[in-house]
Amino acid sequence: MTTSSAGDRAGLAQPYEYRRVELVEPDWRRLPGWREVTTQQWRDPQWQRAHCVKNVAQLRQVMGDLLDDRVYDDLARDQRERATMSMLLPPQMLNTVVPDRQPDAEAFLADPVRRYMLPVFSDRRSDWPSHPMASRDSLHEHEMWAAEGLTHRYPTKVLAEVLPTCPQYCGHCTRMDLVGNSTEQVTKLKFLTRPQQRLDAMLDYLRRTPQVRDVVVSGGDVANMPWPRLEAFLGALLEIDTIRDIRLATKALMGLPQHWLADDVRAGVERVSRTARERGVMLAVHTHVNAAQSVTPLVAEAARGLLAAGVRDVRNQGVLMAEVNDDAGALLDLCFALLDGASVTPYYFYMCDMIPFAEHWRVPLARAQELQHNLLGYLPGFATPRIVCDVPFVGKRWVHQVAEYDTTRGISLWRKNYRTGLEADDAAALSREYAYYDPIHTLPEEGRRWWREHSALDLEAERRAARSSRDLALLQSS
Repeated sequence: MTTSSAGDRAGLAQPYEYRRVELVEPDWRRLPGWREVTTQQWRDPQWQRAHCVKNVAQLRQVMGDLLDDRVYDDLARDQRERATMSMLLPPQMLNTVVPDRQPDAEAFLADPVRRYMLPVFSDRRSDWPSHPMASRDSLHEHEMWAAEGLTHRYPTKVLAEVLPTCPQYCGHCTRMDLVGNSTEQVTKLKFLTRPQQRLDAMLDYLRRTPQVRDVVVSGGDVANMPWPRLEAFLGALLEIDTIRDIRLATKALMGLPQHWLADDVRAGVERVSRTARERGVMLAVHTHVNAAQSVTPLVAEAARGLLAAGVRDVRNQGVLMAEVNDDAGALLDLCFALLDGASVTPYYFYMCDMIPFAEHWRVPLARAQELQHNLLGYLPGFATPRIVCDVPFVGKRWVHQVAEYDTTRGISLWRKNYRTGLEADDAAALSREYAYYDPIHTLPEEGRRWWREHSALDLEAERRAARSSRDLALLQSS
């Protein structure tokens, strides 16, 4: 009897082959509008902010004749008829679209970063552009505000939406109801109180609510808050003895790393980190990267700069999206680029939320479960991201935690083990089952037919009915 040698075993083909890839900063001078931009200008956060692409005309100034009118017209039509977020891309982020060469129209349209940051009308579904159960505030965060902008959804954690703007706007933004400028399709909500009043009300609630130990400081993006105001808010949080975790949410670590490399910001992070360490509070930064090509040397420099300044950890929370990263190889490439290249810990991949006009991005639960399975075993356990479904009225659930799943109609049911702020007096909250829905175009014909027949139902009645197994069975038999 013989056994294979270690060398023989190492030579067996694996579904994914790991390779260390050196990060490369794409040459922005390959694009006509930036041929004369110097390295000093590129590293300047104010230059980056001043030269963000906000409309089709500005994109044309950067890309010129590399793209034809078909692309520009497609983008303009989407802005008129489908976009829930206005256009806003810093040069740093736009430069990672087709990063290895001058893009032509086909490569530009196929690029994963372009697909979620600059959606065009032809990307969207024509059969089901929105799911019948989609809603503007799909996670009901505003209904759970304990103070304006402060969502108390989990027993020990809150989300502080400290401002409603970002340095860049993602097409799939789950907070499209509040964040950013209004579009032709969406008139955004507005905060009613002044910024400092809002922050003071949040702090007052946290001082009165000792069961909260964990604050996610987000928005919007904290990179858009003037640093002195953000530092003052963080300092006040650190004075509350019951707060043990503070997480700063900023996609700008990837989209505008120049902000986090600025001397004043870096010095401020050092001051806040020092205070956090002295008080035994864990301070972390969470960013949002969806494609490996977005992890460049500048992103790595900014992430490692935060760690050197004393931040305990930098973690990534991506979003799983069709034709962006719904492939095990693409997800692993991204995780290794983050971990090896930038010292960023892969943390979560969220399933794209059920907001309007998002169906072309969403993937079914079964696909998310398959991808979670395919990620295991390659990364260190602490850096193996969980794929989670953020279930309305429930919260984040690992995709294999589903209680029941009708794959024909794409309806999954979920349970929870805590009450949100909406259910303090609801004795049935912990025994009820809550529904989430697959994109209809991914269902078998029987399921698509069922939704065609039921799409004219009163959606609010359907939404209420689908929140328990018993009522869901009645709904399905109707």
